[in-house]
Amino acid sequence: MSTTRKHTALPKAQTLIEALPWLVRHNGKTVVIKFGGNAMIDEDLKAAFAQDVVFLHHAGLKPVVVHGGGPQISAALDKHGIVSEFKAGLRVTTEDAMDVVRMVLAGQVQRELVGLLNQHGPLAVGLTGEDAHTITATRHQPEIDGELVDIGRVGEITDIDTGAIEALLADGRIPVVSSIARSQDDHHVYNVNADTAAAALAAALGAETLMVLTDVEGLYEDWPNSDEVISRLTASQLEKLLPELSSGMVPKMEGCLHAVRGGVQTARVIDGRVQHSILLEIFTDEGIGTMVVPDAEEGDAE
Repeated sequence: MSTTRKHTALPKAQTLIEALPWLVRHNGKTVVIKFGGNAMIDEDLKAAFAQDVVFLHHAGLKPVVVHGGGPQISAALDKHGIVSEFKAGLRVTTEDAMDVVRMVLAGQVQRELVGLLNQHGPLAVGLTGEDAHTITATRHQPEIDGELVDIGRVGEITDIDTGAIEALLADGRIPVVSSIARSQDDHHVYNVNADTAAAALAAALGAETLMVLTDVEGLYEDWPNSDEVISRLTASQLEKLLPELSSGMVPKMEGCLHAVRGGVQTARVIDGRVQHSILLEIFTDEGIGTMVVPDAEEGDAE
C-alpha cells in the first residue's frame, strides 16, 4: 500500500519542484492580467481563471486583473434597445450607451469576477479607472479614410495614477480594474479599450509581466496560410508585423509593444480557452502563446 502511494505521489512532487525556479524568479513581482475572450463566458474557464490568480497571489506574486466586457455590453445594449455600432474596430459609445457600459462593467462583470476570487478568501477589491484617478482619458477620434471620426465617449488614455492599486497590493489584496476612465477635460467618463488599459497599467506599475488572454493560440506566423504560432519575438520584430495583423489582434499586440517599451520585462498573449493557461505560462517550460520581449534582451540595438 505505502509503495503504491509513494509512486503516485512522486509525479506531483516533481511538478511542484519544477515550479521552484519560477517561484523564486517571480516572487514579489507584479503581473497584470487582461481577462477577456472565452474565459469570461465559459463557467469552467472562469473558475479556473480565479484559481490561477489566487494561486499567483499565494505563490508570492502580485496579480492585478483588468477586464472589459464586449459580449456582455452588446447583450445589455440590445436589451435597452440601443444598436451596437463599430467604427475602426471600436464601439461607438453614445451618452446612453456609456451609462450601460459603465453599469455592465462595474456592476456586473467586475462584481462576478470579484465574487469568484473571493470564494478563496478576502482578497479581491474592484475598482474602475475613475477611482482615485487611476485612469484618465480624453476623447479618442480614430482616422478613417483620412478623416477624424467622432465615436462618442471612447477614450484615449492620457494619464495613469497607480496609488490606489499600489495601496491594495501592499495590503495583500488583488485589484480588479474595469476599463472605464475619468475624463481629463469634462465631468463625464470614457469607455477605454481593456487591452490598452492593461498595457498602460502594466507600464505605470513597473510590472514584470503583462498577460493578455485571447481566444487564439497566440500570434500566428502566417495566418491564414499556417497555424504555426510565433512563440517569442522582440519589440522591433512585432512593430514590423503590426500592419499585417487582423483587427482583433491589433490592440492586444499594440498593448504588448507599449508595455515592453515602457519597461515591462515580458508581455504575453496566451490562449484563454486552455484551463490554467496562466499557471502553464508562468510556472513551466511549456509556455503557451506568444511572448514579446524588449529588444535589448535579444541583443538588438534600438
